[in-house]
Amino acid sequence: MSSELILVTGASGYLGAHIVHQLLEKGYRVRGTARGAKVELARQGFASYGDRIKILNVDDVATDDISEHLKGVAAVIHTAAPLSSRGDAKFILKGAIEGSVNIIRQAEKAGIKKIIYTSSIAAVFNPSGSLTAADWNPMTYDQAIQSNGLTAYAAAKSLAEKAVWDFVDTHKHLEVTSFCPPFFYGPFAPGFSIPPNDYFAISTTKYIHRFLTPAGTFPAFAGYIDVRDLARAHVGALTSPPESVIGRKRLPVASPYDLNYKTAVEFIGEKRPELKNRLVDANKAPKFPLDKMALDLKKVEEVTGVKSDSYIPWQDTILETVDDLIKMEKDWASKGVSVEIPVA
Repeated sequence: MSSELILVTGASGYLGAHIVHQLLEKGYRVRGTARGAKVELARQGFASYGDRIKILNVDDVATDDISEHLKGVAAVIHTAAPLSSRGDAKFILKGAIEGSVNIIRQAEKAGIKKIIYTSSIAAVFNPSGSLTAADWNPMTYDQAIQSNGLTAYAAAKSLAEKAVWDFVDTHKHLEVTSFCPPFFYGPFAPGFSIPPNDYFAISTTKYIHRFLTPAGTFPAFAGYIDVRDLARAHVGALTSPPESVIGRKRLPVASPYDLNYKTAVEFIGEKRPELKNRLVDANKAPKFPLDKMALDLKKVEEVTGVKSDSYIPWQDTILETVDDLIKMEKDWASKGVSVEIPVA
């Protein structure tokens, strides 16, 4: 076990909270950043770990000076980023690009050499369909600024990650690992708090929540990863071999298991029959050439230690996600909040 101090941006987020939880369970000390009311929620969620964790308010990762927070820190795990539904393209691009570079620039200035960075498979998507570490979303900044929603988000993730690697290329002493995952599902981290009707807080589990209404919709592409596996990979990257030994650590990553959405909805109905009458019509699920992303996970294992046969099965991911979403609904209802699942 390590007692090193790790700074985690976005510690109150769906992924960030899992990373913080796993770090603390492994003996690390954590400084986590959050914003606004979520600072206190995160503090309450991790209160049982005492002084091994501090949650700090950082209003804007793109502009704030966090140099004081970086003192004594051994590594930075940077997960914070704006969501696609918030703001226009300019806002999304600014937050993603400047936020990423601002944090890494300050970490380098503070003498921190190890950075773990959360990108997205959206940064890898390209017309060829190839999904390797050498592939990039080809959209330019000028094209992105004219877009919106998920298109702007995808371009922002690509442009932000390119900016990170450009910075690394001029600061070669840095050890950076970037993860490019698809949507991630799974239960919420222990102590994770979700304000009533805050669908931003549940991140990409919203796509599973949409299965729980007859008016629901399905994700636009196949491929996923369990959030716990993604968090495990982030933590594992802290002890990865150096780039001089293993090469550039840009890691497209996804579950090796097929997740067929029709089968998943039918599985929910079978295992949770009390939900059967509220499920989306499984027969409306889209059909894809493959029900998973065809990725080579050998490099992920070499960098993080996460073995290809150790990923959580899709059945556990789906069922545990649904169970936590139902708990969330009941919690909201107990507070007098009517739950209306947004389907778009």
